[in-house]
Amino acid sequence: LLIVSQVPLGMQLRSIRPILWIVLFTFGVHLFMTPGTELFAVGPLSATWEGLTRGVYIGLRLILLILLSTLLTLTTSPLRLTDGLEALLSPLRRVGVPVHELSMMMTIALRFIPTLLEELDRIMKAQKARGADFEHGSIVRRMRAIVPVLVPLFLSAFRRADELAMAMEARCYRGGEGRTQMKELHIGRVDYAAVAVFVLGAAGICAVSAGGLSLAP
Repeated sequence: LLIVSQVPLGMQLRSIRPILWIVLFTFGVHLFMTPGTELFAVGPLSATWEGLTRGVYIGLRLILLILLSTLLTLTTSPLRLTDGLEALLSPLRRVGVPVHELSMMMTIALRFIPTLLEELDRIMKAQKARGADFEHGSIVRRMRAIVPVLVPLFLSAFRRADELAMAMEARCYRGGEGRTQMKELHIGRVDYAAVAVFVLGAAGICAVSAGGLSLAP
């Protein structure tokens, strides 16, 4: 997907940089808090093989989540993304689920992930200019340095959400009732091929999981 999208690799890697500390923190928590075969000890904490494999697994999941969400928002317009999610969830209308509103919320959430990551990177650079150190010291010290970053990040997120709500109200947005589409989506051969690859991949993952594949020595 990363190659087919033709999105520059540097742009994709920049989306990961702001969350590296979160990935490292998550890895450290699993490394020292998961019981199992001891690898080494740091004071009262013991690192285990099971924690190592679990930390790598969770860290890679976080990185892939950010990469795929960034790739999706860079290659698909918000309008097409909303239409696709609405078509996918359309059977739920029969049980009273507000499909359009739900797909709109999911689209906005995905759309704002890269924006919030850029905002996080900007805030961290501003904090570094004021003397904050995110690269040296223990993990606990680094996490304490990140705390002052979270407050302006949340304030920025709330401000953007308020601005978006006012913009939608100014354009008389009233939900999915009676809305039409300028371009109807149709399933083609490429879509069927993508579904087939997804099904085969999911089946392979289920087969590996059912087989109890383990990386422990």
